[in-house]
Amino acid sequence: MSRYHRHIVLDEIGQAGQDKISKAKVLVVGAGGLGCPALQYLTAAGIGTIGIIDFDTVEESNLQRQILFGTSSIGINKAIAATKRLEDLNPTINSIAYPEKLTPKNALSLFEDYDIIVDGTDNFSARYLINDAAILTNKPVVYGAIYKFEGQVSVFNYQNGPSYRCLFATPPKEGSVPNCSEIGVLGVLPGIIGTMQANEVLKMVLGFDTVLSGKLFCFNAMTSETITLKIAKSVAEIEKVRSLKEQFSNQSFASYCKFPVAEISVEEAIKLGNNQFIDVRELGEKPTIELPNCIQIPLHTLEHELAQIDSEKNKMLFCKTGIRSKTAVEILQKHNQHNCYSLIGGAETILAHQKLELK
Repeated sequence: MSRYHRHIVLDEIGQAGQDKISKAKVLVVGAGGLGCPALQYLTAAGIGTIGIIDFDTVEESNLQRQILFGTSSIGINKAIAATKRLEDLNPTINSIAYPEKLTPKNALSLFEDYDIIVDGTDNFSARYLINDAAILTNKPVVYGAIYKFEGQVSVFNYQNGPSYRCLFATPPKEGSVPNCSEIGVLGVLPGIIGTMQANEVLKMVLGFDTVLSGKLFCFNAMTSETITLKIAKSVAEIEKVRSLKEQFSNQSFASYCKFPVAEISVEEAIKLGNNQFIDVRELGEKPTIELPNCIQIPLHTLEHELAQIDSEKNKMLFCKTGIRSKTAVEILQKHNQHNCYSLIGGAETILAHQKLELK
């Protein structure tokens, strides 16, 4: 009662609300500039279980903005150092350190243990990884990003709302966006944005209807100006993630932003329906395949024949065995074509299926 009195006396929270906070489980990915303030306020608020995952160690250059650490923390893993500080701040909660890297191999199992995910990362591979793992485990993500004097906050995948890929469908080219170590960042900015992320967590836990889902809050620390943009939901982007669930854990973190190719069997393609079949073999290759709504565009000419692609249909690409068709899917995805699949086994499998149907 004494520790949380200022919460409990608020009519909008009360004892019932504080009980919700104490039962909540939140995973913070990254104990850096954004993660530190988010962790500090979530811990002080009494979030019952807080997980912290970070493989990095504290450096002197971090101390300008990563407020959980001091000089004595230098050289210590950030997740472990943060946990030690948070246990002193509030020993009544359960704080768990994961001194490792978030990868496709551990993301799903980690996310399953928590109610809400806080994205405190600083690179695009991690952000897309967090987004996709959250979609596959049906967890909301509190997003934060900073750039020099500007910051952004949003909540993704909340109550069937938009995801990160709905806002940024295509990852930027590697190296095209500089990080904080290259361009700098105002030290208080991650504190402002990270605290706002903590605020969004508490709003979700308490059931407030003002969560930043479908909205992108933008803040300029130089001018103190703010703007809130609407985010449209893209069902196609979300379904594309869901269609790759079986392949998710087998990807490497380094190549994560390169979206894996979705493969589909002939039987599954027929069940899906609304298809356009695209034969990417060279003209004259055998066996000859006859399918409804089927066009032939050799792989090497595909980028020049995009006008033939029906964006409203599911694109089923096939070659002889299913290798070239994967490349074809990547080409179409690069040109913002959605619902593209590589037919498993290629033309040989299609022919075998047709013969089976004739029997």
